[in-house]
Amino acid sequence: MWYNDLRPDNELTTDRYSLIMLDASNNYAREMTDTDKKRTISNILELKKGLQQNIPNKTVDKNLLLASWNIKNFGKLLNRTSESLYYIAEIISAFDIVGIQEINSNITQFNKLLQILGSHWKYTLSDVTEGDSGNDERFGFIYDSRRVTHSGLAGELVIPPEIANNNPIIKQLKRTPTFTGFESGWRKFSVVSVHLHPGDGSINKNLRKEEVKLLLNLLEGKQKSTSYENQNLIILGDTNLYEDDDDIVDLFTSKGFFESNGLKGKFTNTSLNQIYDRIFLNVHKYFKIGTDANGNEKGGVFNLFDYVYKNTDVNIENYHALMLAHKGNPATLTSNAAFKSYFNAYWKRNQISDHLPVWLEIEVDSSPSFLASKLYKF
Repeated sequence: MWYNDLRPDNELTTDRYSLIMLDASNNYAREMTDTDKKRTISNILELKKGLQQNIPNKTVDKNLLLASWNIKNFGKLLNRTSESLYYIAEIISAFDIVGIQEINSNITQFNKLLQILGSHWKYTLSDVTEGDSGNDERFGFIYDSRRVTHSGLAGELVIPPEIANNNPIIKQLKRTPTFTGFESGWRKFSVVSVHLHPGDGSINKNLRKEEVKLLLNLLEGKQKSTSYENQNLIILGDTNLYEDDDDIVDLFTSKGFFESNGLKGKFTNTSLNQIYDRIFLNVHKYFKIGTDANGNEKGGVFNLFDYVYKNTDVNIENYHALMLAHKGNPATLTSNAAFKSYFNAYWKRNQISDHLPVWLEIEVDSSPSFLASKLYKF
């Protein structure tokens, strides 16, 4: 992590070539005041404690931490502050691979995020899905190259006519998913990142269901190929699945996919009332999810708002000036109650996201189970 920007101003002598948080449109002026820095440092320290308490440690040759996060309109919400980018980077740094949804065509914020993370963090980035239904979105993976390697496989999943023609409702997914290969220790696997059709109600649900049908039919053929990494397949992302979308979940399980027990049924949106973000796995017997001392699978949802942008009167008051500057009609912010309502319903979600990161731990060393299985064959 690159914390140089968070040093007090009186310690900084060179700007343009040593700092990240500069405004290129304003003669590279610093974007953070000393007050901003002090608040950010205090919150990062709290965030670090929360990550240490909730996310397993990275262990050499033993585990891999995989996460998925829809970062709301990443690149389109231009009022996202430097402070917020530091919090996003801190969370990403706790994992090894993070699939990110809702990256937009403007990747200025994305590039700043990578600079904060440091040079050993690498990425893959898809093109923007064209057309109104694509919502100016692309997919990305950010990964720690000290712990995981990009296998070289990278592409977008386009439904071929042979499959699409059998579907009378839709021919493509509205946001083109990505298909990316990774390697770590004994693990070779492919990850598909998705952002499925949103919305409740029968019409939206049916469209979402047809997207899943098309996707699974396409992936079924890939899993039958000789490529080893295709045999371990993970689908993750913002599925927009509601609690009553059990029939869509059944489509995944009918094709051999399962959800980790550590994630199953846990709310993943900021309002904590929906299970939008999922991780589905279809893997061979040696591909194991990490377990704790009681045998419970390690995975979960990290609620970052327990540590930053907390819902307290004292904390919210720190952001009154920024909320007034960012709100289209600041005249409506006339009381502490109004500030609190705007802060929770809109502002903190536009600073970070309306989704929380979801994660699971994967074992990368299969040697004990592999050797044990061979021993009994003699």
